Amino acid sequence: MPSDVVIERPRFDRGVFAVKWGASIIQIMGYTATRFGWTPWNLYLFLIGVLGWFAVGVLWNDRALMLVHLVALGAMIAGMASGSPS
Repeated sequence: MPSDVVIERPRFDRGVFAVKWGASIIQIMGYTATRFGWTPWNLYLFLIGVLGWFAVGVLWNDRALMLVHLVALGAMIAGMASGSPS
């Protein structure tokens, strides 16, 4: 017999949904900026996207997601600190 109890998802899921999709769209904008040579804007967009996905990993308690984006963040910061080759 089906239950009449309806379990609502907490509003927390909506926040994670927004961060996840916002970070994804911003990263796609970073790829687009790279294609058109819009430096350093592409890096700033990638940084925001990576930080957004890292936050999603934290909210989901997903260590693999956190690790991948933490490594990506470290690589991007190291690359930015070393400067671009001319």
